[in-house]
Amino acid sequence: MKHLTWRIWSLAACALLMLALFACSEGKADPQQEAPPPAKVEPEMDANNFKVDHPEQFPLVTAVAYKSVPALNVTGVVQPDISRAVPVVSLASGRVVEIKARLGDEVKKGQVLLQVQSNDVSGAYQTYIKAENDERLAHIQLDRAQLLYSKGAIAQSALEAAQTTEQDAQADLNAATEQLHLLGIDRNHPSGIVDVVAPISGIITDQQVTNASGVQGLSGPNPFTISNLEYVWIVCDVYENDLDAVRVSDYADIHLNAYPNKTFKGRVDNILPVLDPNIHTAKVRLEVPNPGLMRIGMFVTATFYGKQAEIHASVPSTAILHLHDREWIYAPLGNGHFKRMEVVSGPMLPNGQQEVRSGIKPGDQVVANALDLQSTVEQ
Repeated sequence: MKHLTWRIWSLAACALLMLALFACSEGKADPQQEAPPPAKVEPEMDANNFKVDHPEQFPLVTAVAYKSVPALNVTGVVQPDISRAVPVVSLASGRVVEIKARLGDEVKKGQVLLQVQSNDVSGAYQTYIKAENDERLAHIQLDRAQLLYSKGAIAQSALEAAQTTEQDAQADLNAATEQLHLLGIDRNHPSGIVDVVAPISGIITDQQVTNASGVQGLSGPNPFTISNLEYVWIVCDVYENDLDAVRVSDYADIHLNAYPNKTFKGRVDNILPVLDPNIHTAKVRLEVPNPGLMRIGMFVTATFYGKQAEIHASVPSTAILHLHDREWIYAPLGNGHFKRMEVVSGPMLPNGQQEVRSGIKPGDQVVANALDLQSTVEQ
């Protein structure tokens, strides 16, 4: 009985030992099983990369080299040439009785622009009559003094005094006559109405007078301003960083916003020495012959050209895609893949070509018709 009990206890101990060993083996970590799975690198998706099934239906062209002069485009405004703008001056003060010209009218030199009723006329005519009488009396006294002097009745000093008086009276008469002439008054037929005439031929670009308004002569505002618009100024704003492309006496191409298909030539007359403190632009003034189309205040685009030519690429205009206010071309990557690349285009060239200033270089291949490829991609 004791021997059986001992065997039972031995079997139980072995079972407990095996159970403990099994538990230890189950709790031991396996590095290979517990290691994270290997990282898998996914290729980055480029929104400008496309793949098509039949790339042969999109022919390619090679960008060619094109030599061009660097150009700078700026905006400007048509302004009158200040040296050709002449104010109309009324020498007589008074009230306007009639206006014979209006703002915007074309007038000729000597044309009557307005009439002024002025009390200055009566004062000037009175001065003239008095000076004329004084001169007549001084002349009579001089004749008498010369006669008496020849008879020995008066001294030479008396004759000289009479001569001086007559000369002073003549000077006063000349001044009074000139005053009537400046006022436009006929001394033989005086009138209280003064004609104000155009000093030059041109266009009335400013009017500061109306019917029945007062005119203050030289001390007040000018009734009109006449501008000779045969030549006008184009005043442009050029940024500080672009001033090296602009030189005095150089010529620029001028395009009016109202007539974009017409090109005019303007000469750089002056670059003002003071920059705008807010946006750091300089005023560049061009002198341009006016063919009659340029009106004061018109917006223009001026193009300045550099001295040294640059090499850019040239491709067919159909190879450039205009999308979302940006310009793109398609370049082949192989195996049916194409990459859409942004470019900066230039002006149109002969034979349907267009300049590309940046984005590609001469020798690069592009899709000849970018719109066709874009339509295929969008389907």
